[in-house]
Amino acid sequence: MRRDAYISCLAAVRHLNAAWWKVADQLSARGSTPLDWQAAFVETHDAWAMFSAASSAVSVAGPRSAVDAAADLHQAMRQWEMIGVEWARAAIRDGVAHVDDFHARFEAAASAKQPPLAAFQQAAREVLSTEH
Repeated sequence: MRRDAYISCLAAVRHLNAAWWKVADQLSARGSTPLDWQAAFVETHDAWAMFSAASSAVSVAGPRSAVDAAADLHQAMRQWEMIGVEWARAAIRDGVAHVDDFHARFEAAASAKQPPLAAFQQAAREVLSTEH
């Protein structure tokens, strides 16, 4: 059960990453339109739901070390998500990509989620005894 929960969580992180980078790419692309931005943004809703469910599965599977690492990862992903949501909504509302206003914050939050991701992966390896 733990292995499946951890793998599902990591897969959901990758899926959510892909969805948000697609939004960022659309917002940064020359000639893209608010309709393009909206289409990409909609995909993030399902990706977030998948990640949230997978993160919750880790909290049930345990143990505490993995749960804590997953909670830290969830928080970092949420911070990144909120910047992306703010960016996408402003762009769609205003019809302007606002790249200069949000891109640096988005990339900084993307970088900030890497240590919690690595910590969760480490915790999972330790729990599963796959660390050699």
